Amino acid sequence: MTVAVETGLWQLDPTASTVAFRHKTMWGMVTVKGTFAGLGGQGEVRPDGSAVGTITLDVASLDTKNAKRDTHLRSADFFDVENHPEITFAVRSAELREDKTVQVVGQLTARGISRPRSFAARLVSADAEGLTLDAEFTADRDQFGMGWNQMGMIRGLTTVAATLRFTRAAA
Repeated sequence: MTVAVETGLWQLDPTASTVAFRHKTMWGMVTVKGTFAGLGGQGEVRPDGSAVGTITLDVASLDTKNAKRDTHLRSADFFDVENHPEITFAVRSAELREDKTVQVVGQLTARGISRPRSFAARLVSADAEGLTLDAEFTADRDQFGMGWNQMGMIRGLTTVAATLRFTRAAA
């Protein structure tokens, strides 16, 4: 990504990372917010400064602070945890720009359906201890087979926000 970030393998620190989502529902009057507690991932910074890697979310760890809603979101109407327990984002390339943004190109997979996704992340910190990225992008749940929408209550795109902390992988 840059000379300041050492080449080699990096591991996601799940205790210092968060992945959250928000989506308007009830005809736009209510915003449902949730997080995924189960996170994993790794990456590699290559000698040319580019990076690749994978982030994995445990869908069963989804938490919106409403048990009934969480059960429904885990069902076949939405994430279908029984058949698709993970959401993955495979980073095909990540390149640091001069303004500390990181251009990320990859593939998002949910419910066994993969779609290309690119977005700009922000390099928050990079030092000998690790590096932290903030990212936010939108996703259309219909593209991932999550079209359930009783009485047209759910509209628009889902926003995903992540703070990801990586540390050097043990040799």
